[in-house]
Amino acid sequence: MTDARTSPRARPGGGRSGGARATGGTRQRASHSLEAVVGEAVALLDEAGESALTFRALAARLGGGVGSIYWYVSGKDELVDLAGDHVIASVLAATEGCTGAEDPLEDVRAIAVAFFDAVVVRPWLGARFLGNTEQQPNGMLLYERLGQQVVRLGLGPRRSFEAVSAVLGFVVGTAADLGRQSTALGPERDGDLEQHVEHWRALDEEEFPFVHFVLDEFATHDDGEQFRAGLDLLLAGLRLQAGA
Repeated sequence: MTDARTSPRARPGGGRSGGARATGGTRQRASHSLEAVVGEAVALLDEAGESALTFRALAARLGGGVGSIYWYVSGKDELVDLAGDHVIASVLAATEGCTGAEDPLEDVRAIAVAFFDAVVVRPWLGARFLGNTEQQPNGMLLYERLGQQVVRLGLGPRRSFEAVSAVLGFVVGTAADLGRQSTALGPERDGDLEQHVEHWRALDEEEFPFVHFVLDEFATHDDGEQFRAGLDLLLAGLRLQAGA
């Protein structure tokens, strides 16, 4: 994150973001940086989700008072938005070189996969992506980077917008769904899959012919590989659109 994004933001009346707590007519200054606050917020979110992120828990990790966090943010929603943008910054760094491939869809795929990898381990992130573009400049930069590669396909404005929306929707939707399943099932996930397989196998084959047709694939599938295969099908459709 740049200095501009890690510095306390000025608010009307000369206060900091959210307003600093005053004691005896003086402000309670923060004992740590916004970067430290956001970094620890990301750690808490990754460990136990949004429910675990409280200002009290965050202050305990930072070794300061709750009031010092309000020096930087006005509340939890703003903090989670900043945490999400902090993670997206790492996706931007990882995809910095994904802009010059001879085949634009190679760059689109690389950006999409990197974004998926960031969201699938963070169920809290998908719901926040581009929810508040003022607090998430890195999200807008990622959207722009992906869009510029789609434009190279020669599609018009409407098809380009629809293409980027489709790719991001598939990435965020799939990653968020898999992330929630992983969080809910934890180490029991493999056993749960086996139960699903047995349930599918017990279904009437005449009533559910497709289920039985793909049953062996379902029983042995890898979520990451399945996502990439679905993404490739989506990109194949974009290639056909570009060819047309």
